[in-house]
Amino acid sequence: MELLSPAGRWEAMTAAVQNGADAVYLGCGRFNARRGAENFTPEQLPQAVAYCHLRGVKVYLTVNTLLTDRELSPGAELLRLASRCGVDGVIVQDWGLAALARQTVPDLPLHGSTQMTVHSLAGVEAAAKLGMRCVVLGRELSAADASYICRNSPIAIEIFAHGALCMCWSGQCAMSALIGQRSGNRGLCAQPCRLPCRFDGGGPGRLLSLKDASLADHLAELKDMGVSILKLEGRMKRPEYVAVVTRIYAALLKENRKPTAEERRQLELAFSREGFTDGYWRGRLGPDMFGARSESAPDPAELFQAAKAAYEREDLRTVPVTLSAEIGPDAPARLTVSDPEGRRAEAVGPVPAPARSRPLEPEEVKTRLSKTGGTVFRVQRTEIALGEGLSLPASAVNGLRRDALDALAAIRVAPPERREADPPPFPADACSRREPALTVTLFEPAQLTKPLLDLSPAIVCLPAERVRDFSLDAVRDTEFCVLLPRVCKDSELPALLDLIDCAKERGCASIAVQNLGQISLGERTGLPVRGGFGLNVFNSRSLRQCADWGLKSAMLSFELRHEQIRDLKKPLPCEAIVYGRLPLMLTENCLVSNALSCQAKNLRGPCREGHTLTDRRGERFPILPAFGCRSEIENSKALFLADRPEFRRCGLAYANLRFTTERPEECVRILERYLGRNQDAPREYTRGLFCRGVE
Repeated sequence: MELLSPAGRWEAMTAAVQNGADAVYLGCGRFNARRGAENFTPEQLPQAVAYCHLRGVKVYLTVNTLLTDRELSPGAELLRLASRCGVDGVIVQDWGLAALARQTVPDLPLHGSTQMTVHSLAGVEAAAKLGMRCVVLGRELSAADASYICRNSPIAIEIFAHGALCMCWSGQCAMSALIGQRSGNRGLCAQPCRLPCRFDGGGPGRLLSLKDASLADHLAELKDMGVSILKLEGRMKRPEYVAVVTRIYAALLKENRKPTAEERRQLELAFSREGFTDGYWRGRLGPDMFGARSESAPDPAELFQAAKAAYEREDLRTVPVTLSAEIGPDAPARLTVSDPEGRRAEAVGPVPAPARSRPLEPEEVKTRLSKTGGTVFRVQRTEIALGEGLSLPASAVNGLRRDALDALAAIRVAPPERREADPPPFPADACSRREPALTVTLFEPAQLTKPLLDLSPAIVCLPAERVRDFSLDAVRDTEFCVLLPRVCKDSELPALLDLIDCAKERGCASIAVQNLGQISLGERTGLPVRGGFGLNVFNSRSLRQCADWGLKSAMLSFELRHEQIRDLKKPLPCEAIVYGRLPLMLTENCLVSNALSCQAKNLRGPCREGHTLTDRRGERFPILPAFGCRSEIENSKALFLADRPEFRRCGLAYANLRFTTERPEECVRILERYLGRNQDAPREYTRGLFCRGVE
């Protein structure tokens, strides 16, 4: 099992390598999920790869953000650089960038980021078909969830083992973006979940701040189930933190054991939020998983000083080699050096002369060849074939050693030969519309009324988990679409399929998928497939990928500005949300259950009672129940664009009104407003990111 450590900058990379990491992951430039880290420059990247490869450590480059159309070209150049300098894999989120990578650098291995929200076997299988060699599973999965995927996965699986946990499922958080334009999908999350908030107006608490994860007690279990890569989080952390955590996990893996009391103390001292949690892994959710960084946390200065002193020596990570010397009469002296991976290099020296006094002895040659100080190599074994009565200057023996090791070092850092190609030209825009048709998404069954349907929305989307509660029997001439949940684990799939079957029997004509693993459900259910906002479609190449999947339409990310939407090439009909409370977070922990000890595992319990979170500014965010006893936090104000003509000029095929907390009569009035039949507007509303976008 490969130990993968974070490298937010050069010193952190050194700390990881010197403390036993098998691989490091790092960012270069701005296209990575930790843009706030120092990261590496394009000039440093080849040097970093050489440093690591010389010492037998792999390098994975994180390009795990959503890219705009204008960023795809520099993104492709970064992929070319990564391929040329021998990066061992690129971790990606954006499907458009992944498609571009397959076209331009087909030999560069791709890994699916946790930002892709892959959490099911179907998702992993789909990623494999798209050329991924590894997928990072969602941190919310339990041991049972992960084990099922690992046993059946066609590609490598990576698991987060230690470090910070996001409250929201990765890739599905818009809280930082909508509150402050700092998008987590663009590498600039401001971590508003770490701030205090109140449940239903009660006392303040860290209701969204999870403790850091630690799976240090479960490493044998992870190994047995077939996990390929064990990831440590922390590209924003100090190099000393990286050193301490990497050293401990490397020892645990090497010695196949659990941490000692002292190692646990050091892990907590390095960084913790009132301890650690393995709640997701054990399937035990609840308040015990939450904590905050204490201002009175013990000072790790002494621990960090010792860690820094150790890795700055740069003699902790050496490569064992075997030397084989041939020194005989009438032929140049030769030295062959080989490493554990079977790579070999050779150096040739002068022809030995007959000894005039004291002949060269094997031990003398061995001693000189073993002086590898100042290099990353250490001699593990020496084989010497030495003729009798020969003389060879000490400088010649030293030169053989130096030249052979330099040659081996060059072989170890040489990048592999990889193909490069220009991407094919993008097809002409074929599916732009002069003005979008209006669609609606309903959350409450009471919102589906005859007055609403009389306004003839093009599509009515109903959440799969509540489809049985909607009255569809008398409805005709309306396309009903089943909106699938953004998260559905393998254990929950049978229940979801039952809901889809029920919806199909009642006349629903399509499904809207929200993650990669759901795309195959179209073939399985026989229903046409549309793309929901959970797919995070951000650029034209992502749209091209959706068209290749056979989607009937695709909803765009609501983090795009209207100019960006307008300029997208649209190979299939596109949809955007133009009204409604936008979803900020999808949480595995049910917030209502955490606050009220709710025992109802359905949508008719206390979670249906209109609960809210209130932030420090007094903004109230509704909490809605979601499939699988999860929570979805909605924005405090509804997006309102009826008076902004720009959304009608973006080439959209559909404009979606997303009704969540609105009363039935409000839904009708708002739809009428968008149809131009009144001048109503919400008392409070937001323009969202439609005009301002994200950084």
